[in-house]
Amino acid sequence: MAVLNVNIDHIATVRQARRADEPDPVWAAVECELAGANGITAHLRQDRRHINDRDVQVLKETVACKLNLEISMEEEIVRIAEGIEPQQVTLVPERRTELTTEGGLDCVRTAEQLKEVVRRMHKRGIFVSAFITPEKEQITAAARYGCDAIELHTGQYANAETEKDIRLQLKRLDAARDLGLKKGMIVHAGHGLTYRNIGPIAAMDDLSELNIGHSIIARSMFVGIRKATAEMIRLMDKYGKNG
Repeated sequence: MAVLNVNIDHIATVRQARRADEPDPVWAAVECELAGANGITAHLRQDRRHINDRDVQVLKETVACKLNLEISMEEEIVRIAEGIEPQQVTLVPERRTELTTEGGLDCVRTAEQLKEVVRRMHKRGIFVSAFITPEKEQITAAARYGCDAIELHTGQYANAETEKDIRLQLKRLDAARDLGLKKGMIVHAGHGLTYRNIGPIAAMDDLSELNIGHSIIARSMFVGIRKATAEMIRLMDKYGKNG
């Protein structure tokens, strides 16, 4: 069964709305760990719209479980990742105008850059995942250029409105998972997953990790982040066992 990594970016989004020192995403990470999260995910964007350099440094010094740092392949950010040395980096595309990450990393178009960034991360002993759409050419390229894992973009599944479309998207994800495993990579998944739609994804065999952020943070406003995290873990366990 897949385990849960909690993305804490939007704790920092609330803080940055007032340029204040609270709520602290590091405190949130501790609460998620105490609830049983497998890992903490944070995206260090070029514009520092939520997570900042201090957060990443203190998270590395504080988090006892896995720290998964989402980064673009821009040189400044890559150098920071080299210095921090998180257990895992997940390479993502990034546009300054987007509200959240749109689409997956184009491993085909960015082949040479991807190959070099993977080489640099491996030199530091950092596990590398690529956040990609569930497409054959992207999976093949991620494997070819040395990625240890792929994170399948579940956005189209999450946004599907009809049962037919939901089944279609699940079929695409199944095929992508199978190809990723065949290529020798570990397979993760994430984007747009909520308490309402987690069931079919949690029930999929051979997914290693699910990265979930916004839905857990939204729920935490009413019940607290430790309880919100624990509730998601219980759902994942329930559907994973039934699957």
